[in-house]
Amino acid sequence: MSNDSTPLPRIRLGISTCLLGERVRYDGGHKLDRWIVNTLGQYVDFVPVCPEVECGLPVPREAMRLVGDPDAPRLQTIRSHRDLTEQMLSWAERRIDELQRENLSGFVFKSKSPSSGMERVKIYNEKGNPHGVGSGLFAKAFMDRFPLMPVEDDGRLHDAILRENFIARIFVYRRWRELVAAGPTRKALVEFHTRHKLLIMSHDEKLMRQMGKLVADPEAHTPEDLFEQYRQLLLTALEHKATVRRHVNVLQHILGYFKDKLSADEKQETLETLDAYRQGHVPLIVPVTLLNHYVRKFGQPYLKEQFYLHPHPLELQLRNHV
Repeated sequence: MSNDSTPLPRIRLGISTCLLGERVRYDGGHKLDRWIVNTLGQYVDFVPVCPEVECGLPVPREAMRLVGDPDAPRLQTIRSHRDLTEQMLSWAERRIDELQRENLSGFVFKSKSPSSGMERVKIYNEKGNPHGVGSGLFAKAFMDRFPLMPVEDDGRLHDAILRENFIARIFVYRRWRELVAAGPTRKALVEFHTRHKLLIMSHDEKLMRQMGKLVADPEAHTPEDLFEQYRQLLLTALEHKATVRRHVNVLQHILGYFKDKLSADEKQETLETLDAYRQGHVPLIVPVTLLNHYVRKFGQPYLKEQFYLHPHPLELQLRNHV
């Protein structure tokens, strides 16, 4: 069955609780993100986490910030200078143990938060001046435990390219989890790689080829080593942004499957469409839609199974803006 008609199980996604509209922030407010809740929420089950409330702090509460050594900052309240570092880290260790059993495929953190900020959280010196940036204490502990899991913050998700990249990654991560849960076999790994090949190519062609060599010679590795090496290469490749240049490379590769089937006019129209995308005149969805038309028209079996052409639900409209 082709991937565009395969039912999509719901993804489990960790998220900072305030982004769901819950009033858990220090001032009793929230940071509801309507796109996350109303649009992405149609396809994911959220696992909310509020480090500050869950570690025992009230709502409302005194504001806090990161202070001291940028390489090992402390979490301290701003007015009373109460140090909450050990309280936060002790809770975080227990909570991350619980999250490890939640089968998450990603996490969306609250930007700039001293507990949940993914990056660029200000760190202050003893005079109260910012002198470095880092990650919130819980976010850092989570990313240290799951270094290759897709993560983003709500601020970065306003960038169309970063948003599309993140959503594509969590869908791949979910499919990888399904492969492992079904009892990984070499045959299943070959099928997984075959169907994801062009999607991986749009992120990192060099690593895609490395993964292909790994899959082509499975007997050279124990099953455990084979799957772990592949997983690391897969998730590392997907961390690299799919740029316009990389997309054009994949689109031209796809077009090559139809070189003997398209009329001169069809071929010219496709090349003009690719060039319009390259120059930023049309979004990615335009050439992808055209090529999907040819996949259906000519019944191309290999391309019909490629997740690159259907990486996430069309209703999310992610490729309408990149």
